[in-house]
Parts: sequence; structure tokens; C-alpha cells
Amino acid sequence: MALTKAKADFTLHPYDHDASAQAYGEEAADALGVPYERIFKTLVAEVESGLAVAVVPVAGKLDLKALASALSSKRAAMADAARVEKVTGYVVGGISPLGQRKQLPTVVDSSALDFETIYFSAGKRGLQIETAPDNLIALTRAVTAPIGKQG
Repeated sequence: MALTKAKADFTLHPYDHDASAQAYGEEAADALGVPYERIFKTLVAEVESGLAVAVVPVAGKLDLKALASALSSKRAAMADAARVEKVTGYVVGGISPLGQRKQLPTVVDSSALDFETIYFSAGKRGLQIETAPDNLIALTRAVTAPIGKQG
């Protein structure tokens, strides 16, 4: 809805979600035939000022120190899943950086800018959004920083 309201170009990509899957981003990439580097996962971390969103490629991991630095914080730690679901309104594995109950500070990994379009959760398992990274950055008021690491 946020992309439609902003009149941004996007495409929805549904796929059959396997309830036993544990690596949701990798499952989406495999199902859609998209390289792992173009599918981004939405993670929520706790920083000194509260919760913050990190959007990183499923091909790697979140660098918590880099996230903290990008938000001018001394430290960051992964947030409790139950709290994340309550605050965002989404279930783990289907958290979208868009349309959360509360606008949280957001950092998008700078590698997103390497692609014309990227994929990320549309708010439920089994549905991805494809759009230009600039659309995501603008709608979430995100900063970009190298917050992903290999792994």
C-alpha cells in the first residue's frame, strides 16, 4: 500500500512458502530464481535509542557494529522476536520494512544501490516486493551504509 500511495513502480512476487523453511530469504530467492544478493531481509535490532530496522542481503549477515555506527549508537543487538512482531505488526520471516505499525529508524545496506531493483518481504511469508532501492530508501526515510557482511 505504501508503494501504491507513493505512486512508485513495484511488482509483487508470490511464491509457495514451505512452513518448515527456516531461512526465509533464501527460500524466497530459490523459489523466485533470484540471486541471493538481490533479496534483502528485514531485521530489527535494539540500539541505544530503541528499535531500528536493518535491511541486508540474504547472502550475508548483519554487521551489528556497522549498524550501530550508522545510527550514531555505541552498540546494537538483535531484538527479541516477540517484541519485534508486536512493534512491527508482522511475523518473523515476513517482516517488511514498509507499513510497520511505527516508523523505526532504518538502514539499508549500501549494496542495494548496485541493483536496478531489489526484492524484500511484502509483509507475509510467501510474498516479495520488487522495486527500485531508491523507492524503499525514500519511503522508509532510510540511510544507506555498509551494514552487511559475508557469512
